[in-house]
Amino acid sequence: MSATINLEKEKHFPVLLDELVSIISPHYGGTFVDCTFGQGCYSKKILDHQDNKIIALDRDTDTLKNINWFKEKYKERFYFENKKFSDIDKIEINVENLKAAIFDLGYSFNQIKDPKKGLSFNSIGKLNMKMGLNDVSADEVVNNLDQKSLEKIFKFFGEERKYKLISKKIVELRKNKNINTEDLVKIINSAKKYKNYKIHNATKVFQALRIFVNQEISELIYGLINSFKILPIGGVIIVVTFHSIEDRIVKFLFKNYSENKNTSRYIPNKLENKKLFKLIEKKPILPSLKEKKINPPSRSAKLRYAIKIADKGDFTEFLKKFDYLIDVENLAKQL
Repeated sequence: MSATINLEKEKHFPVLLDELVSIISPHYGGTFVDCTFGQGCYSKKILDHQDNKIIALDRDTDTLKNINWFKEKYKERFYFENKKFSDIDKIEINVENLKAAIFDLGYSFNQIKDPKKGLSFNSIGKLNMKMGLNDVSADEVVNNLDQKSLEKIFKFFGEERKYKLISKKIVELRKNKNINTEDLVKIINSAKKYKNYKIHNATKVFQALRIFVNQEISELIYGLINSFKILPIGGVIIVVTFHSIEDRIVKFLFKNYSENKNTSRYIPNKLENKKLFKLIEKKPILPSLKEKKINPPSRSAKLRYAIKIADKGDFTEFLKKFDYLIDVENLAKQL
């Protein structure tokens, strides 16, 4: 039976919490990796069961504010590392009886509203968007990368139709000044010239910059691959996504590696890649109408999960499928 939570009392609403708990509760009595600890809402719910342990990861040093409370309350049942989740296979503590790896790819209200991070188009001043353990900032990207590189970032990571015009205007304006957050929003508005009443004109460009600055594509891809490596057979990978690019990556991995494929119709018994996952739900799990009403940002969330059924896997096809996105991320090496 699904657990319940009073979302109205939460400072940060943990999206699809009831649904996530219903998936992992049959596996209770072991260790769970919370790959995106944040404010610890998922971890707290899992730790409410006395037989559970949490290994929490987060790249954002601001999450350290919550760590002492968890350590004091849950003692040896809680362990934290300030680490990117792509490094899940490099956890420094011995991992025993691992049951699941949980990824919540959304950003908390506190992160979005934090003026130092500059994730929102409502921020002011210097562009940033670094979430921790970063090599570059949005300021460096916007004010230094060439027009073609900016076009690729906005096109592939933001799916922004006006990517060419916005990039051109950026390059023109930065000849005279260093572009800040307000400048970038003005450029986007002038390029689009129409009001979108569903989403802000700047949403897609800011999403693209955030993905690029934090290398979110390679983080997700290698986070998924490395979580597979450390999970035992029967372990579960659970991912909550918030935009179509993330969901395509997760959907491809789970679907492609839960089906047997033949290398040739002439050699029907020779398998190109064996099944690595078992899918209980082939379609994503979506928030209920009640949750979307209480927490409107949850409306774009999708939860997918898969159970590991093989020891080893070859992820060459997975990497090849999205290598064009990783190539775009690699433009950061120019900075």
